[in-house]
Amino acid sequence: MNKVMLIGNVGQEPEVRYVDQGVAVARVRLATTERGYTLQNGTQVPEHTDWHNIILWRRLAEVVEKYVHKGDKLYIEGRIRYTSYDDKQGQKRYATEIWADNMEMLTPKGNTPGEQSMTAGTPAGQSVVASEPDPESVSNNDNGEQLPF
Repeated sequence: MNKVMLIGNVGQEPEVRYVDQGVAVARVRLATTERGYTLQNGTQVPEHTDWHNIILWRRLAEVVEKYVHKGDKLYIEGRIRYTSYDDKQGQKRYATEIWADNMEMLTPKGNTPGEQSMTAGTPAGQSVVASEPDPESVSNNDNGEQLPF
């Protein structure tokens, strides 16, 4: 089973694009933090933050475009995808992405930086479920590999 569950904060404004046949694809950078603590022997274990690349498709991407902003807290359910590509210098690069199947906005209404743009529809705290991405709707990069952007 390939299942990931994350709760974290959006690190920058989401990037939303539309690929073949108007299918929305969003990329969100999500920060998750493990709090620091002190061991019984007095050793301090520092706080640790990990950054995750979240990919959302179709309706979820449209919701992200309208309602998700830098600093918002999100709950994401999805699966891990590993990809590789050759950069402009010809070096092999690797990326780990979380392809979201479910998203829940956890930032309370009124604390959202983009609150003035929120209208009736999807208030904070409502869960939104996406369908599986269609491989035909993914665009190709210069090397012919399929990438969501």
